Amino acid sequence: MSNIYIGYHFQMSPLELGSEILIAELGEKAFESFIETETGISAYVQKDLWNENILDDIQILANPEFTISYSFEEIEQVNWNEEWEKNFEAIEVDGKCHVRAPFHEKTNTEYDIVIEPKMSFGTGHHETTHMMIQHILETDCTNKKTLDMGCGTAILAILAEMKGAQPIDAIDIDNWCYLNSIENAERNNCKHISVYEGDADLLVGKRYDIIIANINRNILLNDMQTYVDCLKENGLLFLSGFYTEDIPVISESCISKGLTYVKQFERNNWVALKFTK
Repeated sequence: MSNIYIGYHFQMSPLELGSEILIAELGEKAFESFIETETGISAYVQKDLWNENILDDIQILANPEFTISYSFEEIEQVNWNEEWEKNFEAIEVDGKCHVRAPFHEKTNTEYDIVIEPKMSFGTGHHETTHMMIQHILETDCTNKKTLDMGCGTAILAILAEMKGAQPIDAIDIDNWCYLNSIENAERNNCKHISVYEGDADLLVGKRYDIIIANINRNILLNDMQTYVDCLKENGLLFLSGFYTEDIPVISESCISKGLTYVKQFERNNWVALKFTK
C-alpha cells in the first residue's frame, strides 16, 4: 500500500453545512481521512487511488449556494495525529469550560472536556457548539433528563452530565458520530449517557426536561413538533445550527407550537436560541 497521499485543502462558505456535504460526497470516492480546519476541511486520498478527475462529479463544487476553493499537494507518509494536531487548538468558553484534545494539558477550569473528534463535528470551535456550551453553562442541569440531538462528538451531552444531568440520550444519524460519541463519553468517564444511531423517529414516547438540538434549519423545522411533544412542562429547548436571518422562521415554528422565547446568543452570524414550554 502506498505511503504517499494527495491532500486537498478546501476553503468554503457557508462552512458547517458545506463541510458536511463535501465530506459525504468525498467519502463516496477514495478519500479516507478528513480534518476540520477553521476555514473548511482537508481531505486525503492515497496517490495510488487518485486521478486528476477525482473531483469531477463532486456536486457541491458546482452548487451556487456554496463558495468553495481548494488547493492540493502530494504528501509522503502522512502522520495523521500530527496533521490533526496542527488543526486542533484547545478552547475555553466563558472561563468555565475547557475543551481540549488528549494531547493538550489539563487546566483548572470548572469543566474540563477531552474530545477526540476524528471525522465528527463538534469540537467547540464552531460558533454553534460554542454558543450551546454557553447556554448549558447557564442552566441548572441537576437530575434533568436530557437529549443531545445530532450529538456529533457528544460534547454537549458530556458537559450536561458534568453539570448534573441524568439520564442523557445522545443521538446522531451518522455512524461515525455514533461511534465517536461512545468513545468520547467513555473518555470523560460519563456514566449516564446512552448513545443511539438514528433520527427523530427514536424519540417516540420519550420525555425530556432539556432538549439540545444543534443540527441545521431544515431538519429542525421538520422535527420541531417531535421536540415539542417530547419536552416536559417547563422544559427547556436549545436550538442552533442556523443563521441570524433564520431566526423568524425558527421562532415562528416554536411559538406556534406553544413554546416561549427566552434568550439567544449570536456569534459571527450564527445563532443559538433558548425556548421554554
